Amino acid sequence: MEPGSSGGGLTEYIQHHLTHNTGKLFSMDFNWDSWGVALGLGLLFVLWFALFARKATSGVPTKGQAFVELIVEFVDGQVKDVFHGDRKTVTPLALTIFMWVALMNAMDLVPLDFVGWLIQSVAGHEVAHHTYFRAVPTADLNTTLGVSSGVFLILIGHALSAKGIGGFTKEFFTAPFHAHGVMAIVLAPVNFVMNVIEWLVKPISLAMRLFGNMYGGELVFMLIAGLFASWVTFLPGIIANTAWGIFHILIILLQAFIFMILTVVYISGVRESH
Repeated sequence: MEPGSSGGGLTEYIQHHLTHNTGKLFSMDFNWDSWGVALGLGLLFVLWFALFARKATSGVPTKGQAFVELIVEFVDGQVKDVFHGDRKTVTPLALTIFMWVALMNAMDLVPLDFVGWLIQSVAGHEVAHHTYFRAVPTADLNTTLGVSSGVFLILIGHALSAKGIGGFTKEFFTAPFHAHGVMAIVLAPVNFVMNVIEWLVKPISLAMRLFGNMYGGELVFMLIAGLFASWVTFLPGIIANTAWGIFHILIILLQAFIFMILTVVYISGVRESH
């Protein structure tokens, strides 16, 4: 769909690109575009790294192997600086989060109307005009909440592994305000509420931070495409898109890094006692 291709102009153009390809799953709305792209990129990451892991040699590495090794060493170094326990499960988790989120974020660099152009080339303008597809999974709050919910469950697993069910439950009622006797009973509900809030804030803050940055970046691309849609402003539009795209690469990688490092920080925190 091109800007101004129908009476709605820029507003309709942006609304069209902000609409998900939604269907029903168990009587609930489900964004198939976010799910499909996220799944595809996750499988791409697994196949990519598995291929180079299988072909890895101890001699002079190929450029592809060197690049993969560079990423793995970078992530492992970051985990080592933050987490001082056994890293054999934490580093793979951090690597998966970093690469998966980075790949999903990078979909924001795909030309905005590329999918529409493909559909129009195959099925015609009318089908493309009425077909919705958002290519950036992390600009969908459902995706970021889904990933952060997975992290939340992993945090619970680490807490139970480190403290046991009894220690984990006890901590909810005895920290952060440690007390004895009657005061311990009085402060138990307060401790419980504060711990519940602390635990819930972790996945919500992870999801909202990533979603907000990627949604905002996606919206800027839409505004640039809509405002510089005519032939007169074509060259300025190319320059503006290129400039924002170069800057947005930093945001894409930075948000993936922040999501990864906060996950490791949270894991380190839940494994320690108050």
